[in-house]
Amino acid sequence: MGSLYRSEEMCLAQLFLQTEAAYTCVAELGELGLVQFRDLNPDVSAFQRKFVNEVRRCDEMERKLRFLEREIKRDAIPMLDTGENPDAPQPREMIDLEATFEKLENELREVNQNEEMLKKNFSELTELKHILRKTQQFFEEDCWFSKCCSWEKWRKFQKKKERKYQEKGQGMTTILK
Repeated sequence: MGSLYRSEEMCLAQLFLQTEAAYTCVAELGELGLVQFRDLNPDVSAFQRKFVNEVRRCDEMERKLRFLEREIKRDAIPMLDTGENPDAPQPREMIDLEATFEKLENELREVNQNEEMLKKNFSELTELKHILRKTQQFFEEDCWFSKCCSWEKWRKFQKKKERKYQEKGQGMTTILK
């Protein structure tokens, strides 16, 4: 395999390939790593070219792979880097790859949604737990005071407590008025 960084003899060539053989020929040339392709129609967008559907499919698969890679990095999952480029897949293998990427993307999005819902539920339940603890503490305090004091003292204590909450702007109403 040659190197693009070495001074090697090069020549400019134009290839004419049959449509049926183009994919296989370009894949083989790409795997050799000795060819640099030049776009002879730089003004034409990717979606105005003859193989627009294949370009769209590849762009979509690339987007899905970027999403999967971003999620892997976000979760700090180590990725195996073999340093090798896999062979170009055959056209019928591309369909399987598309289906696999689609399935993985959908599953990962569902997992992310479930994670968000679990975090939200956890937060809500934690909040409710704290409310219940404060309520229990409040009623235990009232029960202790009512056992130790007479009914009149307990009512005075409740009114005093209510004024204290109103001064703080919290507004507490008592059960007994």
